[in-house]
Amino acid sequence: MKFMMVLMVCILPSCIAAQDKTFTLSAPIPIVDTGFLQHLLPRFSLKHGVRVQQVPEGGDVVIGAGGIVVFSGLDAVWSLAHNGADGPLLFVEWLTSDIGKRTIASFKPDGVSIFSGDVEVETVAAEVTFQGDTIAGETLSLRHCGRCHVINQSNRMNGMEQTPSFALLRTFSDWQDRFSRFYVRNPHPSFTQVINITAPFERNLPPAIVPLEITQDELDSILAYVATIPPADLGAPLQNH
Repeated sequence: MKFMMVLMVCILPSCIAAQDKTFTLSAPIPIVDTGFLQHLLPRFSLKHGVRVQQVPEGGDVVIGAGGIVVFSGLDAVWSLAHNGADGPLLFVEWLTSDIGKRTIASFKPDGVSIFSGDVEVETVAAEVTFQGDTIAGETLSLRHCGRCHVINQSNRMNGMEQTPSFALLRTFSDWQDRFSRFYVRNPHPSFTQVINITAPFERNLPPAIVPLEITQDELDSILAYVATIPPADLGAPLQNH
């Protein structure tokens, strides 16, 4: 009996981790109709122990025209957008790996591969512009985000040590996505409401702190302001001698 209890304790954390990575996926009808997902998803789940549930639209992972380019086929190049959670990140990593690419190519319903994971995309540098009000964006950043983050010199002594400053976040290549969809990144979902975008808090799970309530227009202004912040100077990388 003691042995069984110890065994259950050892297994339980890994089971919980796998459940945490469960996610939903939606894809265009032309892809769904080929049966490609019935070929792809079980192989991913078998490899990583992560369950993927197909939904008609609005999945945690969305295959379509926006996001990370992952494969081509049906006379189109397909990209993948996701919510940044562990499961979707693992799926992207697997899909773009050699094993994932071989799995994509091995789908041959009539003896001929329909899709390919070897995709070359021509990138064109474009200047990103934001339509929000930068002055309002600074005020909103200090009011809403300054509780935890250092926004600029005016609140440099008020941020929490565990959270990165706005200048540090600007050093990340995906800073725009991090800011524009911050409300899906932990810990923000537990206390953030974006009007007409996020679902209301569950009655049995009220926020532990004063909720952050914001509109899409206000978020656009924050993005416009953040774009004006110079990325932090992290110095030269350390050299091995």
